[in-house]
Amino acid sequence: MGVVHIPEAEAARNLSALMLRVHAGEEIVIDNGAITVTLTPSPTPLRRSVSECIALARRHEETTGEAPVLDADFAADVVAVVRATDASSGTWRARF
Repeated sequence: MGVVHIPEAEAARNLSALMLRVHAGEEIVIDNGAITVTLTPSPTPLRRSVSECIALARRHEETTGEAPVLDADFAADVVAVVRATDASSGTWRARF
């Protein structure tokens, strides 16, 4: 996706259409002559399943000969996640 330059008056006429373009990955630059504003899409966070993480850890160990080392709080975090999960459905229990 590219960068699109649009005058402020045009942006004001159809902001919802511009937002759809930003959500689709375009970067929109709005200019009124004195101030320039850029609308950029949010980066999509990288998400991995537990099985993908385990496979990456195994591959790391096979490649480097070193097993990944987890920090001291990791085990407690896993226990908290397991306790917050409904084992029968796999869904999270709200803790808010």
